[in-house]
Amino acid sequence: MRRSAEVREEDARTPAIRQQTQIVEQVMTTHLIVPGLHGSGADHWQTWLEARLPNVERVEQADWSTPNLELWSARVRAAIDRADGPVVLVAHSFGCLASVEAAAQRPGRVGALMLVAPADPERFDVGVFIQDGRLRVPSVVVASTNDPWMSFDGAAHWASAWGAELINLGAAGHINPAAGFGAWPRGLEILADLRNRVLPPSRYVRHDSVACAIVQ
Repeated sequence: MRRSAEVREEDARTPAIRQQTQIVEQVMTTHLIVPGLHGSGADHWQTWLEARLPNVERVEQADWSTPNLELWSARVRAAIDRADGPVVLVAHSFGCLASVEAAAQRPGRVGALMLVAPADPERFDVGVFIQDGRLRVPSVVVASTNDPWMSFDGAAHWASAWGAELINLGAAGHINPAAGFGAWPRGLEILADLRNRVLPPSRYVRHDSVACAIVQ
């Protein structure tokens, strides 16, 4: 019940965020949406966010039901290679692991990573492959204290290993539709803050405290 009230409150702020935000970009940045296991459906926050981002592409996997780090990260790398200019990865669950792996193999191409509810690498026996994947770009790990796919301590460990900022959403489950995360203005704010670290201040015009580098 508390989560539903929070969603309604955040949704009420969405028009203000849109009206108060303007960006003038000198460098084209591509947003890559990287879903997790089974993809992200119409009611998922990634789909909601995708509809509100400029220059956005969703990474598609050949087999959404079989998480394979090598194959999934190859798809992310291919999307990075197709993009013009810097790339911002917006990933969820196992998609976070594929994104970290791809970013490590494409230094200089990825400008930032937003990693939401990453799956535990050890659960998929891939920890050894990404444990040295410290990220050299602005990154955030958005985690929950009751995520069934990764303990909060685990999320804190990997955020530190990756050199990423850790954001604690509290008891937010797997930060997916089942936990009430469809429309997610807070996620838009987190991404905007991340984008502000990628684009120099001279690259955009700010009209609000959120300073979103996103328009719709």
